[in-house]
Amino acid sequence: MSDTFKTIARFQYSTEAQIIKGRLEAEGIKVFLSDNVTIDNDPLVSHAIGGVKLKVLSRQALKAQYILETINKYARDDEGDILSCPNCSSQKINMYSSIQDAKSLFWFVFSALLTIFPLYTRHKYRCEDCKKEFDLK
Repeated sequence: MSDTFKTIARFQYSTEAQIIKGRLEAEGIKVFLSDNVTIDNDPLVSHAIGGVKLKVLSRQALKAQYILETINKYARDDEGDILSCPNCSSQKINMYSSIQDAKSLFWFVFSALLTIFPLYTRHKYRCEDCKKEFDLK
């Protein structure tokens, strides 16, 4: 195995990839990002070109994949504790934005017309196992 790179992860946005890149570099792994500049210039092409590719040296791929597996991608509360589903007690909880009330819809349309990020969104949590949606409070 010479100095060839192997893709070990793909991300929709370069900010996610930059965070993981920093973590891997802190462990002494050489990391290269591919297509990050293209997606930074036009985020709508991310899905079309396969996202930002995180590549590591082939000889370091197993160590890098192990580090990626140790990073928890699920939601945490304000104290840093992993959230649990109130229905099934699973810890596979993800946060998402919701447009289910009039205020959220208004700000979404207003933001879309001005091509800016939404000024108001409502955040909810969804369990990956039982698909229950809930609020923290």
